[in-house]
Amino acid sequence: MNEVESAVQMGLTLLIEGAGQEIDAMLDPLLSRAIIKRGKNNLFIKLGTEEIDYDPKFRLFIQTKLSNPHYKPETAAQCTIINFIVTESGLEDQLLALVV
Repeated sequence: MNEVESAVQMGLTLLIEGAGQEIDAMLDPLLSRAIIKRGKNNLFIKLGTEEIDYDPKFRLFIQTKLSNPHYKPETAAQCTIINFIVTESGLEDQLLALVV
């Protein structure tokens, strides 16, 4: 969590590798972009119990090795999911989801 906080404060890009079906609830404020603005240029975000400075240059990427992950609807709505693995069954699932 210390690495996440320092990346948010310094405006770095953070890559979380090997995520599973569930994404840690501590990342929810980052995923929902729950940024608090105080004054003209002061941005904060509440991670856990404390508010930390937020740099708008911060980027978060979450990578998973699951071939066809199914996240909760709230999580899927807050993220841009890009699937780089194209298999016949995976493509079939994606096209079926588009049709439905």
